[in-house]
Amino acid sequence: MRRRAFITLLGGAARWPLVARAQQSGRMRRIGVLIGGLAEGDPEGPPRVVAFRQTLEQLGWSEGRNVRIVYRWGAGVTSQMQASAKELIGDAPDVVVTESTPALAAMRQETGITPIVFLFAGDPVASGIVASVVHPGGNITGFTGFEPPMVGKWMELIKEIAPRIVRVAAIFNPDTHTGAYWRTPQTVAPPLALEVTRVPVHNAAEIERAIDALAQEQNGGLLVLPETFTIVHRKSIVALTAQHRVPAVYPYRFFVTGGGLPSYGIDIVDLYRRGAAYVDRIPKGEKPADLPVQAPTKWSAPWRKSRGRKPNRHSQLVRPGYRRRAQQSPSSRCLAKGA
Repeated sequence: MRRRAFITLLGGAARWPLVARAQQSGRMRRIGVLIGGLAEGDPEGPPRVVAFRQTLEQLGWSEGRNVRIVYRWGAGVTSQMQASAKELIGDAPDVVVTESTPALAAMRQETGITPIVFLFAGDPVASGIVASVVHPGGNITGFTGFEPPMVGKWMELIKEIAPRIVRVAAIFNPDTHTGAYWRTPQTVAPPLALEVTRVPVHNAAEIERAIDALAQEQNGGLLVLPETFTIVHRKSIVALTAQHRVPAVYPYRFFVTGGGLPSYGIDIVDLYRRGAAYVDRIPKGEKPADLPVQAPTKWSAPWRKSRGRKPNRHSQLVRPGYRRRAQQSPSSRCLAKGA
């Protein structure tokens, strides 16, 4: 009798996950997404939304059937991100997704309970976002956009396209940039005979003045740091560097497709696919505290083949050497371990 009861209990336990899954699918889940660095209508937005939605669909989540997704856009404006975060949390979501460190900061102000999956944040441990990359703790996990080897690649690129450069001006907005990249230049720049200086800007007028001043110097180049402000103002930055013929290196592929030369950085669309996989796991019972923070695994290094011709998808050269070294960096392996 005891053996029969044990078998019955074991069988019931084996069926429990299936019953739980069926119960979960019977309730409409809510996902909030705050895209901090883009305005609604930005052409870079749809590829991210499509990648996120398609991955969720592959995992069994269908909008209108068992999940509702609400998107909000921060346009690189801190106050707008804060208002959007408040609105999304007010909708009582099961999980929220943030893109950019300022968007994550805005969401953290609104909740310490709702699970948060961040996409592209600075150094999450140094900034106190998570306890560790292996065991984040709390209600937050996600995917970092910070990799120290990236700075070295930027320095190599700018020296390659303009060997006479001796000074690199790094442009950023101190209100939205985390400062995660400032430690590395002090070690990677001197061997390349480069000096890196910080150029803080807060608006379009200051961007123009900074690039105008750089154009007056001899043997100077521009490094555009990855953050929401430079993304929002990317068209004017690319146009000004082209107008003044200032050598520049950009952090994302879409700077190159917009006319810049060259770029090296993470594939943001890929982060949306990977983020969707984490979002799938949370409603099924896994906790953000136990999901390790992961590093970028896909990199983009498009080049323009000719300065005199507008770039497109068919006029780009990917330099696999840069991508390969970054993917095999020790920090990438460390962050991705255990995922």
